[in-house]
Amino acid sequence: MKTRFLIWPVFLMSFLIFCSSNLYAGNIDPDKDGSKYAYGANVGWVNFEPNVADPNAGAMVSRYELTGYIWVPNIGWASLSCATTNSCGRVDYGVVNDDNGVLSGYAWSANAGWISFSCENTASCASVNYGVTIDRDGVFNGWAYGQNIGWIHFSSASPVAYKVKACVVNLFDLANFVDDWLITGSGLAADLDADDDVEFKDYGIFAGYWRDYCPAGWQLK
Repeated sequence: MKTRFLIWPVFLMSFLIFCSSNLYAGNIDPDKDGSKYAYGANVGWVNFEPNVADPNAGAMVSRYELTGYIWVPNIGWASLSCATTNSCGRVDYGVVNDDNGVLSGYAWSANAGWISFSCENTASCASVNYGVTIDRDGVFNGWAYGQNIGWIHFSSASPVAYKVKACVVNLFDLANFVDDWLITGSGLAADLDADDDVEFKDYGIFAGYWRDYCPAGWQLK
């Protein structure tokens, strides 16, 4: 893999951290309870939903891939996909989801190099079996590895509890949808087609999202 390509300068993105409002571009930490941190012994906390006013800041999880930037204070930004950096075709990389929550592929940090999400990327599973998965509730589990930064762990109960959780459309969303059922008016959370009515068209849209990862800006949490 080639490693020479451009991402936004770290100093600019660092500046934006201090100048931003509460804008979240991805679909991590749906309950806003801090479920957005992985941890690396050599790099510290890895933030999958940084509070930065930029459309690519934060991880966006779909059935087939992860996109966006994650923030690591000790190394700066890491890109989850070449689509995030508009470099696909020149440097093809990314973190892939197999539609069952099993991740593979690479993230890229200009300051730390490649970060592997599965031992299959390096054909090392026989000697070092690692990888990252996402369960049905959206919780990340397992380990990623960077040759220059070591291990990154995604979920722990002790001695300090932390985890990364993606938004999944579930019964809580259905309950919030029902609250608006057959109501007319503007600004209703369940008005998914933005026609000022909550009716069967909206339910059809909702049903299409059921048990899938939430789209960006999902308003029913």
